Amino acid sequence: MYRFIALLRAINAGPRRAVKMEFLRRVFESMHLSDVATFIGSGNVVFKATTKNAKTLERRIEKGLWHALGYEVAAFLRTNAELAEIVNCRQFRLSEADGRDFNIIFLADPLCERLRRQVMALRTDTDEFCVHGREIYWLRRKKQGRVGFSNVPLEKTLDRSFTVRGVKTVKRMALR
Repeated sequence: MYRFIALLRAINAGPRRAVKMEFLRRVFESMHLSDVATFIGSGNVVFKATTKNAKTLERRIEKGLWHALGYEVAAFLRTNAELAEIVNCRQFRLSEADGRDFNIIFLADPLCERLRRQVMALRTDTDEFCVHGREIYWLRRKKQGRVGFSNVPLEKTLDRSFTVRGVKTVKRMALR
């Protein structure tokens, strides 16, 4: 059996996309996945599967969620080893005391060089990005009284589905 973590895009992101975690767990079990557990209410599912082919599982999960929920949900799968590598990333020196957030943007596939450069060009005095494999590491410095960086420039630049998780959430999932 192979253990995976599914990071689902836009689960519980508004009233029309509200999903109880117990229902989500049952949907995953109906797809013959085992040891299914949900982690906080934002679409994180830990499970085991008999196949190690993540791409096949992603498509199977997306299709199963479409049938169960009636709308498209993008799934981004990672193994324990991949999550551990992400958690141990030292791209940015972090200090919680200085008001910074560290987020990870999960992608289905690595970016081509052109898109990587475009993401890097989104850097501001408060936001830094680092592209590594199928993840974009995003360091956000908060300034008092200022609105933070919006996801909209990322959505326009990437022109593909992605999901964002805080590093604290990813660390907690890696330890499960």
